[in-house]
Order: sequence, then C-alpha cells, then structure tokens
Amino acid sequence: MNSDLPDPVSPSDSPSGDTAAAAAPAPAPEAKSAAPAAAPVDATAELKALFPALFTGKPKPVKLRIQADIQERAPGKFTKAQLSAFLRRYTGGTGYLIALTQAKTRFDLDGQPAGEITEEHLKAAQEELARRRGLKQEREQVEQQRHQLEAQQRRNRAQLLWDFERTTLTEANFCVLKGTTPEELPGLLEIARKE
Repeated sequence: MNSDLPDPVSPSDSPSGDTAAAAAPAPAPEAKSAAPAAAPVDATAELKALFPALFTGKPKPVKLRIQADIQERAPGKFTKAQLSAFLRRYTGGTGYLIALTQAKTRFDLDGQPAGEITEEHLKAAQEELARRRGLKQEREQVEQQRHQLEAQQRRNRAQLLWDFERTTLTEANFCVLKGTTPEELPGLLEIARKE
C-alpha cells in the first residue's frame, strides 16, 4: 500500500527547483525569530474540481504514480508537498481502504480503469482495516468499562447517602464502616444529592 503514497519531497524536488537554496545551512538560532514556513495550502477542492471523475463521490483506488499524472495535466498548479499531503490523506482514509479491498482495478484522473490492484496492496489494506477495527473495539470496550465504573460509583454514592441519612452511628464510626474519611464524606454526599 505504500506505493499508493507519493514519494517524500527531497531538496532537489523543491517547487522552485532551486537546489542551492535547499542545500543552504540552517540559519543561526537568533535568526529563527522570523515567521515559520507556511504549511502547504490544501489542494482538495481544486483537485475535486479539476478531476471530479476520480476525486468526487465515494473514494476510488487511484492509479499508481497518479501524482505525476496530476502534474502533467495541471502543470505548476500544485506543489509536490500539496499533492503529497492530499494523497496521504486520501489514500489513508478508511473509505479509501474499503474501496481498495472491494475494487478490482485502479482508476485514472478521468475515472477510467488503469491497472489492477495487486495482492500485496489488497492484503495491506485488509490488514490496516483489521487493525483499525481492533482499535475501535478496544476504545469501545474501554468506554463501556468507564461507563460501567461511573454507574457503579453513582450507585455507591446513592447507597452512601441513603445509609448516611438513616444511620444512628457517629460520623466517625460511619466513615470507618463505609471506608471513607470524614474529610471525603461531605463531598461524596453532595455529589450524591446532585445525582
């Protein structure tokens, strides 16, 4: 699946083509007070407008090396950084991975079939989807356990309040019996009254 992603930008691939500037040493620490480099502008809307057959609607598996095709069809319109960021998000989405596991072919900029999906890429997508499902299940289990714990704590506080309002014990003895401290008791009772 890594071949779906564009290659990282190297200094020689800088948008301006100026390799000398890319190889220049970093500025001195005191010169770093200048504004940080701007993040690449999101190219999503423009890519959808230029190539709606591929980038609108449900995700479709993109042709390998699609970045070069975009640069050829829209020369100078997008930087490599913009395309890399867009394609990383697009091909990393769960919807895309599902499409990759369900489709037989990849698609070009015009939405036409452009090569088969390899077994390697299919397997990588399936493994990533399984990993994400596992993470989702773990989060749901943790959330369910948290809700159960909170519900049990509410029940315990309600029981504590009910017992406190009916006890004939001194507060100190009541706290010892309930396993709390006299300092904690008023706060717990207040929470229970609000619940």
